[in-house]
Amino acid sequence: MLNNLTDLLVHEIRDLYSAETQLLEALPKMEMAATDADLKTAFHDHLNETKDHVDRLAEAAQILGVEPTGQTCEAMKGLIRESSETIDELANPTVKDAALIAAAQRVEHYEIAAYGSAACFADAVDANDVKKLLGKTLDEEKSADDKLTHIATGGLFSKGINQEAMPN
Repeated sequence: MLNNLTDLLVHEIRDLYSAETQLLEALPKMEMAATDADLKTAFHDHLNETKDHVDRLAEAAQILGVEPTGQTCEAMKGLIRESSETIDELANPTVKDAALIAAAQRVEHYEIAAYGSAACFADAVDANDVKKLLGKTLDEEKSADDKLTHIATGGLFSKGINQEAMPN
């Protein structure tokens, strides 16, 4: 039952914990399905960050005196299901990479919204240590999203995956 913002903060931490643990299983599959070296590296690097995110959420729950488990993030379940459909799709490899980026960015945008809200709730209830943990992860999620955008659109001297997937 959500009686106050602390209850809501705990709810959000448990939801994020579920989301991140689900993502631990999905990212290696996305890395394996990708063909672009930079995209493979981005998925691999984010897997390592996601392990840290799970640890931070467990620490946040400990600070609040609760267990981080006990909830299933249905939104992440759906996002991962869509990612799995992309992985299984027969497609031009570069087009599949573009689709994987789109799927990964949907995940990142969900996480950015969730971590941003949870950090606001932590701030509102003066859970400053929890807010710092959530804020660090929020920054990493934004960085991961930026990296995916860069891979999709290209750098200064290279074509991005989106351009490479265009018909000739």
